[in-house]
Amino acid sequence: MYMQKITPFLWFDSQAEEAASFYVSVFKNSKVKGMTHYTGEEPSGQKGSVMTVNCETQEEIDYYWEKLSSGGGEEVQCGWVTDKYGLSWQVVPNKWAEWGKDAAGMQRLMHALMQMKKIDVAALERAYAGS
Repeated sequence: MYMQKITPFLWFDSQAEEAASFYVSVFKNSKVKGMTHYTGEEPSGQKGSVMTVNCETQEEIDYYWEKLSSGGGEEVQCGWVTDKYGLSWQVVPNKWAEWGKDAAGMQRLMHALMQMKKIDVAALERAYAGS
């Protein structure tokens, strides 16, 4: 039997890591695949705190973006979409955690991200690389 994988993104002003650990303990067969920490270059968030605790491919991002924004959902900015029930989701690639390891690259990436609604992985990769 095929089980759909879902990676929820819940926003916490603090205690994101603690909350992620709690939810993983509640939902069977779940795990934290990676965390991104604030570098201090973002417009919000305390340096070193957890930013994101994601989608493998652009196709997955496109799929979830379309499904979550359908039926009255709203496309927001920076990969955020609000579903028809008012729950906000940030649809981001798994590479996010890897990108967070380089502060200069992440700063370029964040600048590019601020110009987007749905995430374009190729554009973020180019921004991260500085090209």
